[in-house]
Amino acid sequence: RRILRLAEMCRRLETEEEKVLPFYSSSLGDGEQEDARRVLEEMPTEPLAQAMRDYVGLERFWQRFNKVKLEEQALEKERAALRERNRRLRELLRRYLEGLSVSPEVLGGLNTL
Repeated sequence: RRILRLAEMCRRLETEEEKVLPFYSSSLGDGEQEDARRVLEEMPTEPLAQAMRDYVGLERFWQRFNKVKLEEQALEKERAALRERNRRLRELLRRYLEGLSVSPEVLGGLNTL
C-alpha cells in the first residue's frame, strides 16, 4: 500500500509528456504480442508467479525504471564519445599551436609539418 501511495504521489510530479506518452511503442511482433497476452491470461501455478499477480500495479513503474536505465546508458555512451572527441581535438590544437610557435622544445622535437 505504501509503495502504491508513493507511486500516486509521484504521478503528480510527472511532466505532461510523460502523462500523455509515457512509453515507447512495443517492439514485439503481432504473434509475439498475442503469445505474451495468452501467457498473462493463464492462471500461474508456481507460488512466486501467483505472488507476482499481486504486484501488477507496479508494471508501469518497472517500465519507466527500465526506460530511464536505457536512457542513462545511452547518455553514458554519448559522454564517452564526446570525451574521446574532445581529447582528439585538444591533440590537434596542440599540434597546430606547436607548428605556429618556435621554441627550443619544438625545435628539438619531431617536426609535425
